[in-house]
Amino acid sequence: MTDFMHYAFIDESGTVGVPGGTHFLVVALINADNPREIEMPVRRAYKKYGRSLKHGEIKASEFEQKAIFRLLEEISKQNVSIFSTIVNQQVIVKPPNKMEDIYRKAVSNTIYHLVERFPRINIFLDQRYTNKHHRFELETTIREAIQDLPQKIVLIQQEDSLKRKELQAADAVAWAFFQKYEHNNADFYNLITSKIKSEEILIIKDWTKLKK
Repeated sequence: MTDFMHYAFIDESGTVGVPGGTHFLVVALINADNPREIEMPVRRAYKKYGRSLKHGEIKASEFEQKAIFRLLEEISKQNVSIFSTIVNQQVIVKPPNKMEDIYRKAVSNTIYHLVERFPRINIFLDQRYTNKHHRFELETTIREAIQDLPQKIVLIQQEDSLKRKELQAADAVAWAFFQKYEHNNADFYNLITSKIKSEEILIIKDWTKLKK
């Protein structure tokens, strides 16, 4: 436990509630006491591969795998920690009334494990929702999940990954987990195993029984 502010950046990989969608949903975060530890590997990737970017940002699913491999290698050299929650959607018999509850549960669980270790934290989530009410619902779910953790200062911001390069690093980390679970390819995941502090797999058949 530390008494100074840490910074965490969160993204996801996989789909929720889409017919024929992915078997797994991955939420992953990368945490550091200095955001430059997370930003610099992305800047190095820009310097080397920037001309091949389509949208002005690094998205692991659209980028050269060789480049993502090197980006993850650089991330593994930094003073960072990684937390992740993986939802096995194949086992779901009774989905929630709102499919987005699956995503929110994965996010809040991941943040819970983070705040247990780092109670003073500034959290940046890749902005999933354009609707203000949906953004409010997500933050409310997170704060309710961590309310029993003592002596915490948790700031939550939902931002565009174009503006925060650290979120692009989180995207690469989430993609590495996704490759392992969805495609049984641990090559990218193995690059970051030394930095993983929490890796929770949620196997929930009946989501209608979860507390709101």
